[in-house]
Amino acid sequence: MIWVKAFHIIFMVAWFAGLFYLPRLFVNHAMSEEESVRQRLALMEKKLYRFITPWMVLTIGFGLWLMIDYAWAAYAHMWWLQIKLALVAALVAYHFYCGSVIRELAEGRNQRSHVWFRWFNELPVLVLFAAVILAVVKPF
Repeated sequence: MIWVKAFHIIFMVAWFAGLFYLPRLFVNHAMSEEESVRQRLALMEKKLYRFITPWMVLTIGFGLWLMIDYAWAAYAHMWWLQIKLALVAALVAYHFYCGSVIRELAEGRNQRSHVWFRWFNELPVLVLFAAVILAVVKPF
């Protein structure tokens, strides 16, 4: 089971690396005034999204494996696991929302400022802090 946990963490780190960088590209895209720069950023966003989506799937797959073989029987009655699962669901929704933002930016339909994207960029950081604390400390 320790190998499953290791792979879960590795894929989670890879997924988060992309989720940290992708909205940063959105900030630059929203600030850009040159069409060639916007096209280059749109291509980078699309490629990064396609690169990190398998990491999300593998993170969830190994996380489910951990839950089925170990965590659910041991921790199902504890609130920390329920909250962590809700945070993961929110993060998956954030991931797919990023996909819709990529399409909007590529089509020139963005209505948001670079400041909005700067705040949007902070959401995965908050989820990461909360999820790690819940999984390690198990406060509830």
